[in-house]
Amino acid sequence: MRSVAVVPAAGSAERFGGRKLLTPVDGEPLLDRTISTLLNGGVDQIVVVVAPDADELTRDVNAFSDARVWPVVNPDPSRGMFSSLQAGMAEAEGDALVVLPADMPFVQSGTVAILLDVFSSSPAIVSPRYKGKRGHPVVLPPALRDEIRAADPRVTLHDVLKRHPDLRVDVDVTDHGVIRDVDRPADLDA
Repeated sequence: MRSVAVVPAAGSAERFGGRKLLTPVDGEPLLDRTISTLLNGGVDQIVVVVAPDADELTRDVNAFSDARVWPVVNPDPSRGMFSSLQAGMAEAEGDALVVLPADMPFVQSGTVAILLDVFSSSPAIVSPRYKGKRGHPVVLPPALRDEIRAADPRVTLHDVLKRHPDLRVDVDVTDHGVIRDVDRPADLDA
């Protein structure tokens, strides 16, 4: 099974005050940590969707030197995160499509491995659930790729997924990172 992750990373980080994805988390840029989680969890390739002015990001994030990781530009990220997901899905071809927002560096690689394992035995929409709340990453069957690409960019991934309740598989995890994103500097505090 070939897995490809799409990591939306084109946001402006206004609530954070800018440069969020380069902020150090345990000594490495936040985005490096998110990408490492995916690779260490068994993802084969990663499409990182960046803004047109992402030269600093692609230069300073070490993961971009890995042949399994490449940037794709969202020409108009002001349309929202879903438009970045659409840009990434245009480039992602695999048996399992993994979606993890760039600002979720606290997900554990073991959680990614568990989700991929569940997906390999039951191809569906596989989501982690922490204390009853669904989180990320979400593993999707390739059949949803075209539906996501064709959707109105004003919708959300949640809107697309709720059209397929029969495909949902929730995996209960003890990993708080699946619901912990970074919007403000205070979100980096334990």
